[in-house]
Amino acid sequence: MTIQFNDETFRDDYTFRNSDWAIRRFPFPFHEDSYMYSVNMEQHRGGPAGSVYEKRFDVDEHYISEMRDRALVLAEDPLRCQSLPHMTLAGWDLLELIMVSKSEDYPDLFELHRKGDTWRWINKPLGIDDTFTFMDDASLPYGPMEYITRQSQGDFAVLDQRENNLWMDAGMITTQADWSLDFDIGMNFFEWHAPVPRAHEMGVFKRALKFLLNIQQGSPARRLNWTMTVNPLLDTSPENYHKWGVQKTTLTPENIGRKQHLRVELQTFYRLPRSNALVFPIRCYLIALDDLVTVPKWGRRLHRVIRDLPEDLASYKGFIRNRPLILEYLSQYDDGKPTSPGIWPDLDTEPPLET
Repeated sequence: MTIQFNDETFRDDYTFRNSDWAIRRFPFPFHEDSYMYSVNMEQHRGGPAGSVYEKRFDVDEHYISEMRDRALVLAEDPLRCQSLPHMTLAGWDLLELIMVSKSEDYPDLFELHRKGDTWRWINKPLGIDDTFTFMDDASLPYGPMEYITRQSQGDFAVLDQRENNLWMDAGMITTQADWSLDFDIGMNFFEWHAPVPRAHEMGVFKRALKFLLNIQQGSPARRLNWTMTVNPLLDTSPENYHKWGVQKTTLTPENIGRKQHLRVELQTFYRLPRSNALVFPIRCYLIALDDLVTVPKWGRRLHRVIRDLPEDLASYKGFIRNRPLILEYLSQYDDGKPTSPGIWPDLDTEPPLET
């Protein structure tokens, strides 16, 4: 296997870490020195070699540990995975999409052998070797959506398209940024986005919905979203806010670089073939500020974005309480020099930090 998988935790002792490789390929979400909501969609047709965009479903060094954490969340709260009865076909569509994509993109890690409706799936990192009958729920240990998303990094919202809208009628949601599948199940696109400030008045969601309704099979799209998280927590759900919310009070000038994390979601959108549902994978990436500022461009830019972000957005993003501490820390890594456009590190051309 070409990837060296970490043995790490996203809770309790928080042994999560990013290698130098993972830091350099982190999906930094800011293409300029300021931020405001936008539709920011683009085609998901690969990307630079080694980047998180290269493959259809990125697999990295955190894969095994993330799947272990997902199993813990589901054991504590099975309602993090739900599928309304009419979404079973979409679940099979999703299973096919992920199995085909991973076996083609990572042939050293995953194998899919198909002989008619008899399929054999081999997941080497997780030690899985299952033979089942495609479209026969009884031949799998879980429903098709749950079976494959227990083996896939990131969350998955499966959206039914009807009445010129999208409805969240199925999902596997265990790494979310403070929203609840159990609360949102059955809601339409505007209802589940209701808490977001400014974007409704700006018309962002009307434009986004129009774009999403017209996504065609074979033409997936992607975007980045972001927030901030204290400690490398994957499960920042409303159901567990009593566990993680209090951790925001533990930051100090001495520990903020290690404990404060930028949390970025690579959101992709695929039209499914049989059900015509839209699957919305939401892949979470975490990076500690100490690691992020090793890229001079990112340290400069994040300081400027956080400094100039409107107060209501900083509150919605969850770091208004700690913004002064974050800015004090990041100011050490912003020497005022201009940054190059785009999200890439540009290590060969960006000037080193002047201290």
